[in-house]
This record gives sequence, C-alpha cells and structure tokens, in this order.
Amino acid sequence: MSKLGIIVASTRPGRVGLPVAQWLEGDARSHAGFEEIELIDLAEVALPFMNEPDHPRLARYTHQHTRDWSALVAGVDAFAVVMPEYNFGFNAELKNAIDYLHNEWKYKPLGFVSYGGVSAGTRAVQMLKQVVTTLKMTPVFESVAIPFVRQFLDDEENVVPNEVMTAASKSMLDELVRVEAALRPLRSAPAEAPKGA
Repeated sequence: MSKLGIIVASTRPGRVGLPVAQWLEGDARSHAGFEEIELIDLAEVALPFMNEPDHPRLARYTHQHTRDWSALVAGVDAFAVVMPEYNFGFNAELKNAIDYLHNEWKYKPLGFVSYGGVSAGTRAVQMLKQVVTTLKMTPVFESVAIPFVRQFLDDEENVVPNEVMTAASKSMLDELVRVEAALRPLRSAPAEAPKGA
C-alpha cells in the first residue's frame, strides 16, 4: 500500500492553508493513486523548536514528540506540502518540522501546493527545494500555485478551485504516484550506518 501525507505548513490563526489542504485531500481521494491519505497539520503536531541534542541522522531521539513525529513521517511514502510564502520564503514551522528528522524523509517524492498573492508562493517553493533535496527527497516538477488565494474561498471558507487548479492538482498527483513507485526500491534497501555513529 502507498500512503500520501498532505502537510499543512501554516500554523497561524485564520490560515488559508487548512482549507487548501482539505481541498487537495478531496482531490487526492478522488484521484485514487494512493491507497491511504493522511492530513498532517503542523498546528496539531505542535513540535517545539528543535530540542534534540543529537543530529537527526543518528535517530537517537530523547523526546516523545520527536519519536511520534518520526513514526508518522516514516509511515508515509510520498508528501504534498501546502505552504504559504512569508517574506519571499517558507515559514519557520515547516523548516523546524523538516529539521527534526533525517532518514525518515529519504527517497520520498514531494509535491508543492503554494499560495499567496501575485507570486502564488512560488518563491518559497524554490527556497524549499534546496532544503529537501539535501535530505534525498525528490521534488516533482508538477505543482499547484494559487495566486490571490482568498478569491477561491466561498462563504464557508471552502476552496472552490478553477480549472487550472484542478488540472494542476491531477498532474501533480499523477507524478507523485509515478515517482513514489520508482523510488520505492531505494526505501526498501538496507540503510547505511550513520557516519560517526
């Protein structure tokens, strides 16, 4: 079975990220390329700023919140991150959540659903790509970029997508399915012992 994790990166009150992620979750369930889908809300995960003494590659976690986060990420085969853009970059909570772990991210594809004003969050996506490739993740080219995102919310704060968003979501999900299958043998290979362990 393959599992898609949809990460809600924003934790701020009144955030648009949650309804955008819920829309993507519905699209992913209709797409049916993944047998299981989990919405991962960083506001609910509520990680403190990094407080582990050892490098994450060693997986010597001292806190239960890290062990729980490790188990959650390890159990997912592919990710889509729903992310805002803050000052031309990605938000601190997302970077913190990524930095807590190391091996759990390896050889997993990542799709981007970004939102914001005129740039639709694309500058933040470009910054994040160099971070995730360092962890041996594979960003897919296909993505969803939503400009002036509030125009796509109805009175109940649900996303009402246009045709461009719907087509982009399908293309991204298609590619996540393909790349996840291609990377699967690497994830099942025996892990290398950490250097200096």
